Amino acid sequence: MRATTLSIFATAAALAATPALAQEATTTAPAQDAPAAGATTGASTSATVSDAEVNQFATAVVAVDAINKDTTVAADAKQTQMASAVTASGLTPERFNSIATQMNADTALQAKVGAAIQAKAPAPATTTPAPAQ
Repeated sequence: MRATTLSIFATAAALAATPALAQEATTTAPAQDAPAAGATTGASTSATVSDAEVNQFATAVVAVDAINKDTTVAADAKQTQMASAVTASGLTPERFNSIATQMNADTALQAKVGAAIQAKAPAPATTTPAPAQ
């Protein structure tokens, strides 16, 4: 199960950098001398992500991970389906990306999201041996 969670975290991190989900902002970037967003403490960062958003994010990550692993979906269609899955979870793609970015610097948020993902992720398929005859 830990490997599944790590795989899903990797998917979430990769999606944070995906241009199809990260829509361009119309405002200019902040000045370089402004404090970095990741420079906040873990407690204050996780406080900006509500429990409802953690739940929505986990729902989106599980859905996006399933789409990403689905070999029957064409690569060019995956981005659209992933963006739709994020939106269906109740988050905007921008908010999804923001939470994924915050997770990189906030271990408390990582733990909350990890627990939510584990609760939502499908159990890994296990094979049971055939009964002895």
